[in-house]
Amino acid sequence: MKLTKDVKTKFDKLEISSYTELALLIPHSYEDLRLHEKLCEDTFQLIDATVESVFWAKNTIQITFYVHNFGHTINAVIFRPKQFMMHQLSVGSRDYYYGMITCKTGQCSMSMPKKITTMGSIIPKYKCGLRSDVMWRFIQKELKEENLLKEGIPQEIINAVLSLHFVNPEILQAQELEEHTLNALKFMELHAYMKLLASKRREFEPLVSQVGEYKEWAQQLPFKLTNEQISTIKDIQKDFSLNKASKRMIVGDVGSGKTMVILAAALMMLPHRSILMAPTTILANQLFEEATKFLPNVKIVLVTSKSKKVDLSEYDFIIGTHALLYRELPSAALVMVDEQHRFGTAQRSMLDKLVSDGAKKPHFLQFSATPIPRTLAMIESAHIDVSLITSTPFKKDIDSKVIHKSDFKELIEHIKEELSHNNQVLIVYPLVEQSEVLDYQSIEEARGFWEKNFSDVYVTHGKDKEKEQVLIDFREKGNILISTTVVEVGISLPKLTTVVIVGAERLGLSTLHQLRGRVSRTGLKGYCFLYTNQDASSRLDSFVKTTSGFDIANLDLKYR
Repeated sequence: MKLTKDVKTKFDKLEISSYTELALLIPHSYEDLRLHEKLCEDTFQLIDATVESVFWAKNTIQITFYVHNFGHTINAVIFRPKQFMMHQLSVGSRDYYYGMITCKTGQCSMSMPKKITTMGSIIPKYKCGLRSDVMWRFIQKELKEENLLKEGIPQEIINAVLSLHFVNPEILQAQELEEHTLNALKFMELHAYMKLLASKRREFEPLVSQVGEYKEWAQQLPFKLTNEQISTIKDIQKDFSLNKASKRMIVGDVGSGKTMVILAAALMMLPHRSILMAPTTILANQLFEEATKFLPNVKIVLVTSKSKKVDLSEYDFIIGTHALLYRELPSAALVMVDEQHRFGTAQRSMLDKLVSDGAKKPHFLQFSATPIPRTLAMIESAHIDVSLITSTPFKKDIDSKVIHKSDFKELIEHIKEELSHNNQVLIVYPLVEQSEVLDYQSIEEARGFWEKNFSDVYVTHGKDKEKEQVLIDFREKGNILISTTVVEVGISLPKLTTVVIVGAERLGLSTLHQLRGRVSRTGLKGYCFLYTNQDASSRLDSFVKTTSGFDIANLDLKYR
């Protein structure tokens, strides 16, 4: 929308760039310049008054008013008066005055009365880059419905927000804003933020632009892809065909089948090369195994810190850990990052630069199992395209329960029952070593009990240099794994049916959901026990009733 010179000048002073942002500069208070017959204590009020007496002291003017709208006299005081004020206050003159009225011991007085020439309206007061009266005149002239409609704001949102500027008397009585008004302000803030993000979005020419096919491959898979997997693959297919380097984040709940989307993307990019970076050797290994299994005709290589150096330019699909950043990489038309939140921005952009060709960029896909609320995904989609996978290929059957010390005997019986069916159990402790502060056992304190009463007990934690090997050994031949939250993301444990989380109230709901997602990966009946010393926790009670990662993310926001 083209702005006039005057509007642009005032927008610059207010540090805004649109009428939407102008509407968001809401008043901090209001002057109620209507006459009321009843005196209200501790509020600013307008009076219709005749001056009965004036006394000039050293630093004050003491005045007695007869107030016609109240029908009685009140005293008033002006502190540090200016000389001209004395001439305005002649005995016998009748005018309108506005000021704060307070009452003590039955006596009412007005402090700092200000002579008013216009009355009968409610005037908003602003704290901004313009003087309040100048701002109000600017609002009256420029803040019109049609200007906001042109910027894409819906009519009902406009009505709610304009009522804060062109105020109706009911708003003055309310202690808090009504919910629909608050929601309207939130909508406008998001709208303005998304426009700002969209304006900052930079576009680059892609290294490759093509339409890849996936349908024949999908039909040959030993299982059927979910509708959301297919929808996400189609989003990526469309991205690849455009004449700009795409940036897309795929957010999929735990076990939603993001791996198949990764493989479909690499397939659609053929004959051009794809690179995938994963946060751990275990995860890179798993992805390599899956890729080898489901893309049998594609030349695939695994790159970790222990890999032998080979000529990477001979391969179509390179899968690796951050070790990729320290290798000479051939150009790649597609770069993918799994569990993207585990890498810093610098690492992700470093990978991007390694395979870019001057101003041309590869297509870029980020994958994350950490659920984010839909609204957040929508906001960020102004800056990066987002696909959500909210369903899983098969329905998980996991019972979640909050347990206490009194339930321990029952828990032991449950664990013995699961192990008798050749299933595995994970017990997550909050600390590795004993703590004076925390009222829970650490791994070191607890491991003796489990090792004494059960066989094939494996122990690992974040500082354990052998943790990846321990997880692999446990997967093959373990009964119980004792660990910290190091297992939150990564290795697939097909026989794991039970997770016990000690001190569950200390963890975020998204972390609890990730840990719960370790069990029942192959459709087995799963159990998640949240052990706490707290008598009650509404947060944990809400968690056990909620299974969708996206609903968990909204709960997490609610309880923060």
